[in-house]
Amino acid sequence: MADDPDLDPEGTTAAPGPGMDSVKPGTNHQVNVVHTACTASGARTGGADTAGPAPLRADVTLDGGVGCIAESRRHTERFLTRAQVEHGVPVSERAHDVSKLVVSELVTNACKYAPGPIGLRLRVVGTQVELSVQDREILLPAPRGADPDRVGRHGLEIVLAVTESFAVTREPRGKRVTVRIALTDDAAAR
Repeated sequence: MADDPDLDPEGTTAAPGPGMDSVKPGTNHQVNVVHTACTASGARTGGADTAGPAPLRADVTLDGGVGCIAESRRHTERFLTRAQVEHGVPVSERAHDVSKLVVSELVTNACKYAPGPIGLRLRVVGTQVELSVQDREILLPAPRGADPDRVGRHGLEIVLAVTESFAVTREPRGKRVTVRIALTDDAAAR
């Protein structure tokens, strides 16, 4: 597990804080891994102990060039498959499909509006997968009103319709868009 670049048991549950706006409804990449040992009780070592197991996490840096959208889908698919197969996390076919659709939309927007690199963070938190895309564009995405005559620019509408939560956080060099998607069909129906 410690040598696995797509899964890492590190991170904490993100909570909206200052600077966070919430709305409800390439082959050239670098994988950054932060290794944290877990005790038998699941508490992390090397810092403040936390109750329960740490969420599974993967961090990927995409170059923003040709192929990075497909690469983000591949990383998302591998992450969810490994969470399911190697860690026993229940992941529905719907969660796989919706996660790949959403990561495609978020990375497409980052590629279109912000100069690379693009950060992709994947985490399993409880019964949800959290997808987070960080780019250098300072303008925040804003949902548009429904317009059946508009060609294109429906990505954010789609993301808001299929996710459990959506948040945008301003960062010193751009922004981070974070969404959560139910891992199982019964969790999505709630």
